[in-house]
Amino acid sequence: MLRRPSFLAARSFSSRAAEYRSVFRPDLFHGKSAVVTGGGSGIGRQIARELLELGCNVVIASRDLEKLEAARDELRAEVGGGGGGGGGGGSDAGRVAAVRCNIRQEDDCEALMRAARAEFGSLDFLVNNGGGQFLCPAAKIPAKGWGAVLETNLTGTFLCSRAAYAHGGLVDGGGGAIVNIIADMWKGFPGMAHTGAARAGVDNLTKTLAVEWAVDGVRVNSVAPGVVYSASAQSNYSGVPGAEMALSGQWPSCPAKRVGTTEEVSAAVCFLLSPAAAFISGETLKVDGASSLYRSNSPEIPDHDALPAYGRAPAPKPTLEQMEEAGVSDMFSTVLALGKEGAGR
Repeated sequence: MLRRPSFLAARSFSSRAAEYRSVFRPDLFHGKSAVVTGGGSGIGRQIARELLELGCNVVIASRDLEKLEAARDELRAEVGGGGGGGGGGGSDAGRVAAVRCNIRQEDDCEALMRAARAEFGSLDFLVNNGGGQFLCPAAKIPAKGWGAVLETNLTGTFLCSRAAYAHGGLVDGGGGAIVNIIADMWKGFPGMAHTGAARAGVDNLTKTLAVEWAVDGVRVNSVAPGVVYSASAQSNYSGVPGAEMALSGQWPSCPAKRVGTTEEVSAAVCFLLSPAAAFISGETLKVDGASSLYRSNSPEIPDHDALPAYGRAPAPKPTLEQMEEAGVSDMFSTVLALGKEGAGR
């Protein structure tokens, strides 16, 4: 019987946060500056923290200025960014600033990039992490809700990228790098069709911008996290009926047999921003424990005859009882069994 740990159960990450250190050298991004949208919580906050620890100056941005400023103060305390001192990053840490921005508004995006450039003198990196969605079957998504998710996740990514390119100084500064945070939507996204469509659009936008902006020295890549634990996920979905079961029930669909961490996503982002990725552009790096290659996270489809065959009648399908009697549950399990049998010879 499978264990089903609660993905959203209360967990203490304070000790892990205190002990965390980036795997990259501390001065990797010394003298560089970045904008991280959605940088006040979850994955975005961790990306901001690691960049600061590596010497990068960071502007974190979101719509909620109060929460954003609280996150800024916490980051200063943790890594010493922005004259706060005393953090794990010490005097080598970058400085952090907070700027309110609604990424669905063109003027806000342009003002954000200008503010970052004014604050730190340059803009070298953009991490498009800001986004949002809600659980809902496709047939019940209202047009307004569909539009809001597409505007936030797809249009917002485009507006911020264009603003960084045209107004933030990515081109004037001799080039830079953009990393877009998308999602594991490679088998569709049942339950959140709106964000699946938006993230697929960002995947394609990443490829397009990588080609169009290469001549200006701008690299564009994406990171696609699988199911990742964060305190913001616990907060955002804890009150949604069925959300805990939906999220915690996904870990058996990951070959790693666990959910991911924000640190694992952040490390991938830092790699793509680093000189080590100088010849990588237009790619999407999956950080999902191979779950996108394994079983689907889609709900179980009950047996039915709603899609009749065309032409010659197909062979009759065996029942589950017949499969169990034959010792076959699924092809993958059969292959594993044969592999173990062969290894024992």
